[in-house]
Amino acid sequence: MGLRLTVAALVLSCLFTAAPPAAASPDAAALPEVTPRPQQLTANGGPLTVPSRVRVLTAGQPDRPTRDLVVSVLRAAGATSVEESPLPATGVEADGLTVVVGVIGDVRVADALRAAGGQVPASLPAEGYALASRAAPGGGTVVLAGADASGTYYAAQTLRQLTVGTTVFGVSVVDHPLMPLRGAIEGFYGSPWTHAERLDQLAFYGALKMNTYLYAPKDDPYHRERWREPYPTQLLAQLGELIRQAADHHVRFTFALSPGVSICYSSAADRAALEAKLQAVYDLGVRSFSIPLDDISYTRWNCAGDRTAYGAPSQQSAARAQVDLLNRLQRGFLATRPGTQPLQMVPTEYGDVTETPYKKTIREQLDPRVEVMWTGTDTVPPRITVQDASRAASVWGRKVFLWDNYPVNDYGQAEGRLLLAPYAAREPGLHTQLSGLVLNPMNQAAASKVALFGGADFAWNDTGYDPQRAWRAAAAHLADGDPSTVEALLAFFDVEHLAPTFGSTPWQPQAPQLAARLGEFRSTWATGAKDSALRALRPHAQLLTSAPARIRTGVTDKGFVADCAPWLDALHLWGTAFERTLDALAARITGDETSAQRLFTEASTLTSRAGAIQTIPGETRPQGPVRVADGVLDVFLTEARTLR
Repeated sequence: MGLRLTVAALVLSCLFTAAPPAAASPDAAALPEVTPRPQQLTANGGPLTVPSRVRVLTAGQPDRPTRDLVVSVLRAAGATSVEESPLPATGVEADGLTVVVGVIGDVRVADALRAAGGQVPASLPAEGYALASRAAPGGGTVVLAGADASGTYYAAQTLRQLTVGTTVFGVSVVDHPLMPLRGAIEGFYGSPWTHAERLDQLAFYGALKMNTYLYAPKDDPYHRERWREPYPTQLLAQLGELIRQAADHHVRFTFALSPGVSICYSSAADRAALEAKLQAVYDLGVRSFSIPLDDISYTRWNCAGDRTAYGAPSQQSAARAQVDLLNRLQRGFLATRPGTQPLQMVPTEYGDVTETPYKKTIREQLDPRVEVMWTGTDTVPPRITVQDASRAASVWGRKVFLWDNYPVNDYGQAEGRLLLAPYAAREPGLHTQLSGLVLNPMNQAAASKVALFGGADFAWNDTGYDPQRAWRAAAAHLADGDPSTVEALLAFFDVEHLAPTFGSTPWQPQAPQLAARLGEFRSTWATGAKDSALRALRPHAQLLTSAPARIRTGVTDKGFVADCAPWLDALHLWGTAFERTLDALAARITGDETSAQRLFTEASTLTSRAGAIQTIPGETRPQGPVRVADGVLDVFLTEARTLR
């Protein structure tokens, strides 16, 4: 399913993804949101209407996924005939709607871009693109010019978002990513994603211009506990399908193997088993590999041979053993196989920037090509600054690859929670110190898309990132642009807003919008304007009650609805209890205390039922009662009984 950012996104957020040009065409329309936010997007005259017949002219050989995407966008916009042919050596005829697809280094493509009012940059980084769309009598021209194959594909993804109904907005875009690696790591504990969920995620990543997926589910036994054993035939076939799906969406499939729980670093047999496991997926098409050495002990060896080879267990000796393994893989395995990317690793000390013998050894002895992953200044950091990343680069001797543990919910403080707050508290400018960014999502794959929207937007263009904009864009995508569903989703996101850390203080608060409304209610009530206070608050209580049904009906991603089912059930009960409480207060201010007490009792019964709802067994780690606006709505409902 492709992403759709339509009219609701215009209503609920800024109209321009970049500042409008000073001399914009007088017929320039408000532009739709594009996610990730382009580096430069300006109006280029009025919109184009997609006619029934469209020509697609290709320069060179754009890959099939890009051509298929362009054709599908045009057909969805009303084209019944899409004729594909090579781009001629001379100019493009102004006949109907013509779409030119190719790389910007082709002179014919660059000329078509200029003719359509686009900009031809002097240089365009990898994965960058330029796009121009300009109306003309009877049609117009759209030019998609990539720096490379991925850039051309991303230009097509931008065209998809610029096409609303039968209209393509007239724009000029010059765009490229600021971070080389952008994506997600399936690196959590608990039930791994299903094969269908992974296929869906990979398509989603491509649509958001995320180019990286790390396969590293902690509870896949063949990834960690039974790392020496070959994947069974059926699972290997599924991996092959995932690798092909990733390639079709311009996503780098990185295969991770985590041997640290039991490896004997000095054992030739263990090294051979590790390489055989990697070779099996190399043969399937994997060209990117990771060796996570996180969440293991480095105060003991797994075999007597390692004591002989590296000495008594210590930070330094563990680092020496790991360096030997990783350098062998980089220099002996990867360097001898065509097309491979630099090896990635997760150090055992992954969550700080403190100098230690372990880090010093890694910094000084690890092959400089190997990419080091880092989770920030803690396992779940409340913020990440440019200075933090700069210190990490110094301590590891290279730019670090950020493994961001948001929105992962596999730890005690996240029990019973969906983490649906926007991706935030990561400082603009991080791209200068990072080699890339991947988010570690929740056990709930589809529900993780809310935060992933922000992560994709930030990694592409952190200097122009707006968390609230990305949050609204995620809602618009899930709602397929329906304003009523968007409203319901944003209310639901708000009551699942709390983002915990490993400590006692969350780094994002619970239900800030609801809390603000309750604060206004308390202030108004205290002035004696009790009727006014109730009238102002009641619509939000009604919204919370109706939101679950609206979401179930209006959200096009059924995986999201399934992931959120217990929380939606609980929210309906909490919302109804909220309404009953307001009814009770209304009765009380008229002097009908009997009705007030009956309604308070009904509200209490509803909240008890809500509190008994559990997470889906086997789907969440840790399992427990679901939490909805806890510390905000429950406190208010208790407090309301005392209001007079």
